[in-house]
Amino acid sequence: MVFRRTASGPRYLLLKYPAGHWDLPKGNIERGEEPIQTMVREVREETGIIDLRVIPGYEKKIEYFYRRDGKKVHKTVVFFLAETLVEKVTISFEHQDYGWFDYSEAIKTVSYPNARRLIREGEALIIGDKAPAARRAD
Repeated sequence: MVFRRTASGPRYLLLKYPAGHWDLPKGNIERGEEPIQTMVREVREETGIIDLRVIPGYEKKIEYFYRRDGKKVHKTVVFFLAETLVEKVTISFEHQDYGWFDYSEAIKTVSYPNARRLIREGEALIIGDKAPAARRAD
């Protein structure tokens, strides 16, 4: 989950997928990658953002099923909380739109309950001043 700090508070990056839903950036792990490497690569591929600082203490795993080519597919996604200073996003061919949303807008816009839970937990960590100094994700 990518966010940036603004004078009015954190803003979360959401992507609009071709099926019409809004969700957090995510993707598939490649052979030999660690989950955090996948997050950095996928965010770069989907948004063009390379400036990311991972916030320690936030690592959330979700699992769900979806259909691809008529078959039920099980997917596990590991989310990290990453801060960026970058506002300009260059979305990939995989997406139709993007937006930086404040907490209440993000909760209303995101399509899935799992993503709402992740945003709530991220907001609690950021706003609660529990976010230690970020470390660079290189």
